Amino acid sequence: MIPDLDLPGDPKNIRVVVAMSGGVDSSVVAGLLKHAGYDVVGVTLQLYDHGEATHRKGACCAGQDIHDARRVAETLGIAHYVLDYEERFKSAVIDRFASSYIAGETPVPCIACNQTVKFADLLGTAKQLGADALATGHYVRSRIAGNRRALYRPVDGERDQSYFLFATTPEQLDFLRFPLGGMTKAEVRETARSLGLAIADKHDSQDICFVPTGKYADVIARLKPGAAEAGDIVHMDGRILGQHQGIIHYTIGQRRGIGIASSEPLYVVHLDPNGRRVIVGPREALTTRRLVLRDVNWLGEGKLADLPAEGIDIHARVRSTRPPLPARLVAAGGQVHVDLAAGESGVAPGQATVFYEGDAGGARVLGGGWIERAERVADAEQALRRIVAAEPASATV
Repeated sequence: MIPDLDLPGDPKNIRVVVAMSGGVDSSVVAGLLKHAGYDVVGVTLQLYDHGEATHRKGACCAGQDIHDARRVAETLGIAHYVLDYEERFKSAVIDRFASSYIAGETPVPCIACNQTVKFADLLGTAKQLGADALATGHYVRSRIAGNRRALYRPVDGERDQSYFLFATTPEQLDFLRFPLGGMTKAEVRETARSLGLAIADKHDSQDICFVPTGKYADVIARLKPGAAEAGDIVHMDGRILGQHQGIIHYTIGQRRGIGIASSEPLYVVHLDPNGRRVIVGPREALTTRRLVLRDVNWLGEGKLADLPAEGIDIHARVRSTRPPLPARLVAAGGQVHVDLAAGESGVAPGQATVFYEGDAGGARVLGGGWIERAERVADAEQALRRIVAAEPASATV
């Protein structure tokens, strides 16, 4: 496969910076572009401490991955640079992640990383290196639509990463290229073998690279000592069922490990950081109908403010692992919200909602935003608001 980058001129006169994470995807991008005759420069970002990640399978942007990226660059015969972005990554991604968790949200740090470190800072560095484009190994497609590049879902639906790229601006899209959007993962690995790359069978990276144990609360406790304040576990009917040691140990939709005994299945339906309360209830109380959004990025035609007052029909995705489902997007009165046709379960503030023109494999990405508030079915919403409005029954355990 020879990637078409939509860049006019002889490839040998076109410089492309490739963001090389050390994994198979970005390595194949570098290899394809090199063999197509482009002037390829590989750049790897060191994002966090090498220590714990050096020998861990599935790590990203540290330790072994930097070594692997260097080795691929040597095999391909391309220039390669390692840039220390640890401080920037901590302030733009890790600290934001911690603050969001403390506020009772469920953040998605991969989106923040793309939004800040990769597609702002690295993109600027690529331009300083004289690049005509920045290429990455994301499974997503882009092409000209009107007078700008637009974003689309990839061929391989199981690897679709469009959810993590909703915050990419139109200006960034004009400079970015995604050569793997038309390939499956199996084809990418086979291409890596044909290129003679030693990382052809390397494990995929984890979603949250800086949480080596998968225990988010441990990371928060280390970054924000004293943030885990004790409080009450409260049923939606107002009963206090027990105490907890910090809302950072809980997520919306959680059932196991809540720390209380009950004759009925109970789920975490809301986290109240101001009252230090974990609110639990039945599964049906998790059903969300409306999502109120903040910091919306619009990638569709025209301007978001010019949408009809009654809104437009879209397909919305509330988690990367969920398919886009029918919804309605409304931008009116200074607020943007999405009404979910069938509702969704376990949606939490801090997550992202991404808009699509349809649910087909190649559907266009219309943008997305961060969930400010998830409104439940009427009875559940009223019960939650009554509890949140009430003074905490106990301040300490």
